[in-house]
Amino acid sequence: MGTFINWARGLLMVVCLWGVASAQSPRTAEEYNNRGLDRQATGDLDGAIADYTKALSLKDKPIVIATVYNNRANARLNKNDLDGAIADYGKAIELQPHDFENYYNRGVALMAKPEYDAAIADFSKSIEIFPKFAPAYDNRGTAKRMKGDLEGAILDYRKAVEIQPKFSQAYYNLGAANQAKGDTKAAIADYSAALEQSPKFADAYVNRGQARQSVNDFEGAIGDYDQAIALKPDAGVYYARATARQANKDLVGAVADYSKAIELNPTMASAYANRAVVETLQGKKLEATRDFDTAFKLEPGLRKNFEKFLERLKSRTP
Repeated sequence: MGTFINWARGLLMVVCLWGVASAQSPRTAEEYNNRGLDRQATGDLDGAIADYTKALSLKDKPIVIATVYNNRANARLNKNDLDGAIADYGKAIELQPHDFENYYNRGVALMAKPEYDAAIADFSKSIEIFPKFAPAYDNRGTAKRMKGDLEGAILDYRKAVEIQPKFSQAYYNLGAANQAKGDTKAAIADYSAALEQSPKFADAYVNRGQARQSVNDFEGAIGDYDQAIALKPDAGVYYARATARQANKDLVGAVADYSKAIELNPTMASAYANRAVVETLQGKKLEATRDFDTAFKLEPGLRKNFEKFLERLKSRTP
């Protein structure tokens, strides 16, 4: 079962230069910047980008122009224009090479591409300028984790929570790294720390449930999935709880959860196939045959994983 990973913390720095009344027609770069921020806050990214672009056509102090480049980059990143965002952050860095926020923001964009080495370099530069900036450690840790450097990631996540002890996302990411490393006990403790800080952190319940399930604590896993479903009732969480119920020999509950996952995501081939397995164990040949057929139509490659149960159906063995 795959681990749910919230891999990127997209905390971006935006700067308002000074207040502008909403009815006032902008004239200066600062005024266009601030109207752009207002538009961006309401979701009007195109309007915001137009205002930032107008601001950049006007002359002003380097710090003002750098701020506008940063804010336009944020808007472009929100539109998934990664190259445009990276270019704008680069312009901001040229104008303000000692501003940790610009390096951090460009690192977020580079990680989304994904260009992990370049992202690590930018997060490192941000840390060099501002050593107490916990989000830079957190995101550098994630870039390292995505490259397979689990030890480096764990060190960065630990530094993030040392600086900011209530940083729930960093605890969650630390848990994911420890889970990938195979240290399930540490991962469970990390997810619990994340939940202590953010009790409504649905993905932390899911990941802790998966960690508990991996050490056969099925009741604990089911309890975590219950909490996650109450917060985020999506197909993936129902599917996860179904697998735990199936492993705990609650076949009726497993079928109910696979069915709910299918209701929410009718193309989830694995839910059909696993429901068919449970139906085979229950002796429901017609239902199992139908579910296997649907699963293999959706994902033909699944067939080889279920040959034992297909043979069981053919032999009519309940």
